[in-house]
This record gives sequence, structure tokens and C-alpha cells, in this order.
Amino acid sequence: MRVLVVEDDREAAGWLVKGLGESGHLTDLATDGEQGLSLALEARHDVAIIDRMLPKLDGLSIIRKMREADIKTPVLILSALADVDE
Repeated sequence: MRVLVVEDDREAAGWLVKGLGESGHLTDLATDGEQGLSLALEARHDVAIIDRMLPKLDGLSIIRKMREADIKTPVLILSALADVDE
């Protein structure tokens, strides 16, 4: 399985990539929103794990642009925001 991880916290990203790799998954990592969108548009991923708050382009904007490009990759959103409405 090929997984896109978009996470600006290097420690959290490292743990995600390490765990996914140990489970046999190929992982593409982006550390900001623009890089994440570029990877999402140029390569096919089976799933994406996207942080909500990112530099350059936020996670919801990445997902919106993916959907506008007809990319239907399932997305798991990472968030440290406190409210469900956020």
C-alpha cells in the first residue's frame, strides 16, 4: 500500500513513516501543504494522512484541491484542534 503522509511535525512524521514502513507500506512524506498537494496530484496513493494545520497550505485546502482534481483517495485527518466543529 502506498501512503501519503503530510505532517509538519518532524517527530510525529518520523513515527508515522517508521510504523508504516515496518508494516510494509511505501510512504511519501511532505512537510508542508504545497509539497503535500504536489505529491497528491503527481502520484497515486491508496490512502493519505494529512495534518489539518500546515505551513503554506492547510490540510482541508489540500483535500479540497484533491477532490477538485477528481482524486478520491481516502483521507485520515490529523488534528490537535480541541473542538469537534473545527
